[in-house]
Amino acid sequence: MDLSYELVAAVDLGSNSFRLQVGRVIHNQIYPLDSLKESVRLAAGLNADRALDGPSQLRALESLSRFGERLRGFSPGAVRAVATNTLRVAKNAPQFLAQAEAALGFPIEVISGREEARLIYLGVVHTLPNPGTQHLVVDIGGGSTEFIIGRNFSPIELESLYMGCVSYSLKYFQRGRIDKQGMKEAELAARKELQAIVSAFRVAGWEEAVGSSGTAKAIADLLELNGLNPEGELGITQEGLERLKSAVLRAGEVAALELHGLRPDRLLVLPGGLAIMSAVFKEFRLERMTFSDGALRLGVLYDLLGRHHHDDQREATVGQFMRRYEVDRHQASRVSQRALDLLTQVLPEAGDDHPDFQVLTWAARLHEIGISVAHSSYHKHSAYILANADMPGFSRMDQERLSRIVLGHRGKLERVQAMTRDPRDWLLIFCLRLAALLHRARDDATMPPLQLSVTGRGFQLTAEGLWLAASPLTAAALEEESRLWSNLGMELTVRARRDKALAQA
Repeated sequence: MDLSYELVAAVDLGSNSFRLQVGRVIHNQIYPLDSLKESVRLAAGLNADRALDGPSQLRALESLSRFGERLRGFSPGAVRAVATNTLRVAKNAPQFLAQAEAALGFPIEVISGREEARLIYLGVVHTLPNPGTQHLVVDIGGGSTEFIIGRNFSPIELESLYMGCVSYSLKYFQRGRIDKQGMKEAELAARKELQAIVSAFRVAGWEEAVGSSGTAKAIADLLELNGLNPEGELGITQEGLERLKSAVLRAGEVAALELHGLRPDRLLVLPGGLAIMSAVFKEFRLERMTFSDGALRLGVLYDLLGRHHHDDQREATVGQFMRRYEVDRHQASRVSQRALDLLTQVLPEAGDDHPDFQVLTWAARLHEIGISVAHSSYHKHSAYILANADMPGFSRMDQERLSRIVLGHRGKLERVQAMTRDPRDWLLIFCLRLAALLHRARDDATMPPLQLSVTGRGFQLTAEGLWLAASPLTAAALEEESRLWSNLGMELTVRARRDKALAQA
């Protein structure tokens, strides 16, 4: 992103609501300028086979079209759109996302639960009066609930559980009916989920509990506007929750609820959210919880800003993985430099901030992490780790792309052919394969310059004839590489200088 950008925007495709936040950047701080919210209730469109139905997709696409109009004129680098739990689990998410990106006009990233938790914390902590206090942050969304313990700008514990106000309302309070049995079952189900994480969170400890996003805001507003909290208490209290629950049960159905401040868009999802919040208070033994206006979309904006001020969480994650898996840093550096040199020869615009340059850099640094599992077929282990590990800062699509490129850096190319739909990936795979092949000796021996060009059917590599003649092992490996690319219907031509062909497939 051009650091002179004055405006940045975040789009949050939540399971209950879609939100757009526009902010003005002033001295590395983001000041909210404009926001849009639409109640899409995407999670309500998941059928028994976990596929999004037609009406929910239509509601979502219409909403994104309106957001797209607001974002006209924004540079791609100034906008980041993320999707959460419903699009993590929907089986037809890839097909829907293609339409969604066309409607919005910008790429959409599906983020993991823990990445969602990290971004929520980043948004919340920027709104706290005393970020140095250790906080427990709880964010009840439409399809999942995120839990974070953090101090200052560093999360200590991150978890995401598959329970949300939309899914619980649909399951336990069907057609808007509210009774004691349904509330009891919803609370017990939530408490059972919470028991898997509460012990570790208690060990980490917290000084203050904070709620964020729609459910926490709706409950806090209802408690305060209806006088349900103990006198003088603000936010959410245990006593206030019990009184609100009693009022909801007395009504018997959501249509009969008469509470000050109850917005129509929260009506249908209030019972599920209330049951989850009550379970949170009981399992974490809370007495009170404050509310923060910071949430996922604000965290996305600050993360976007950090990426372009050399404070990129993805860089930190790559460094952490290199340490965790004891990567040979000298070899990673050799391969990375060679791969990037080849890339920039055929893609001169690929500077430090270019997405392909970044992806190839990270792939080169991490391509050998699988050796920590086993040297045999280590590239498969590397690819599996990259596809499945929690990688803060990376979306699911980021991880899948890294995994494909690393899987393709050695061995047969056919195994990645079915996985690779973006033609740009073949160039990155080629650069990484060639760099790993050329530096197989893992030493710092001088190597003459290599020239790479893209042809109509593939690639052409030009090297010094004397060097090729003196490197029979490398020459044989390049011949084999030509054969492997030819199996895909692509061409790799290796030429000695003065256009003397060494091998041609």
